[in-house]
Amino acid sequence: MPGCEHEIPESDEYWACVVRHIAATTYHVAGSCKMAPASDPYSVVDHTLKVRGVSGLRVIDASIMPVVVSANTNAATIMIGEKGADLIKSDYGVLR
Repeated sequence: MPGCEHEIPESDEYWACVVRHIAATTYHVAGSCKMAPASDPYSVVDHTLKVRGVSGLRVIDASIMPVVVSANTNAATIMIGEKGADLIKSDYGVLR
């Protein structure tokens, strides 16, 4: 494997190097900015998608999913975007 020539072939270190060089995901990344109650120490955004401790910033994408859906994330991400748009419009009195 190119990039792993420095390791002894077939050793644990060699296979770890191979995995680091060729591993990839076919899944859509989600869940890095978890939405959860303030009591959850790992939460990043609140129920209005506002980032805790940062003024004027919302996260409105797949990263807010606390648990990734078991289907393709596209539909769920579109719904998050629509809800986020509604929240912003509501803040500005555009949506009642």
